[in-house]
Amino acid sequence: MDFQIVFYLIILLFSVVIHEVSHGYAALCLGDKTAEYEGRLTLNPLKHLDFIGSILVPLISTGMHFPFGWAKPVPFNPHNLRNRKYGEAIVAAAGPLSNLAIAGIFGLFVRFYVVPQGLLASPVGAMCHLIVLVNLSLLIFNLVPVPPLDGSKIISAILPRSWMKVRASIERFGFIGVIIFLLFVWQFFEPVIPWLYTLITSVPLQFRG
Repeated sequence: MDFQIVFYLIILLFSVVIHEVSHGYAALCLGDKTAEYEGRLTLNPLKHLDFIGSILVPLISTGMHFPFGWAKPVPFNPHNLRNRKYGEAIVAAAGPLSNLAIAGIFGLFVRFYVVPQGLLASPVGAMCHLIVLVNLSLLIFNLVPVPPLDGSKIISAILPRSWMKVRASIERFGFIGVIIFLLFVWQFFEPVIPWLYTLITSVPLQFRG
């Protein structure tokens, strides 16, 4: 297996783990200890691996423009959250925000250090490129309002309660609906990723190998 693919898989794995742990800590801050009780507030990837989302989909997506995947969802009980109205949305938003933070930190490092030092083609530049790309892909992917992705839980806070029945019926199919979405709809969301990449790093994404 190509070294870059291995490195990408490692970055993706820890990015989705941080994403899920962020959900758990957000729930903990709002009063729910479910994730803590189940030992999911850890960066140990073995606690978060999902065969389809953490292994199969990432391997398949290595041939796509913007790779992605997911970890086993961190459990939480919305009835334990102090903020009943927006609690679930806050917990859901914590995951994508963690990916935005990672992309922002490494993207600004590219803008203010890697680019001025002429290190885009160096191992440091390649590493930062992959970290920013993976986390922006996870950000956009998870914000899509398709159950059971985070976006569907975020918009539930502002949509009528009747939407919850629709969401619940779709969530019964698990990630099958997500796979269908990826095959037929994801292409319309992809253009946001290079735009954000360039906005943060100042580097046009199409010029990267």
